[in-house]
Amino acid sequence: MEVKALEENGFSVFQVTGEINISTSPELRKAFEKQSSKKVVVDLEKVTYIDSSGLATLVEMLKKTKAQGGSLGLAGMTDKVKSLFEITKLDKLFSIYSSRAQALTQV
Repeated sequence: MEVKALEENGFSVFQVTGEINISTSPELRKAFEKQSSKKVVVDLEKVTYIDSSGLATLVEMLKKTKAQGGSLGLAGMTDKVKSLFEITKLDKLFSIYSSRAQALTQV
């Protein structure tokens, strides 16, 4: 997995590539701890797989962002990844956007 942390239009954007799993989710958590914006977008367009530890990491990121008075959106999920969020009902918890561009205007 690769995580690129970017600042874009006042947002902290995390562009994730590869699999978010028990081995790689600590890397995503570490990148998130360095962010400074209250508006966060996690770009999942290039994510091929997420396991339960990856989901837990995203939930943790959402809770921390909300506790600081911010907002977090997920963008660009593949159908496979999106179906996992639907099955686990996490699509009700997260704001999910079809693209990063859409998320940057609505988060």
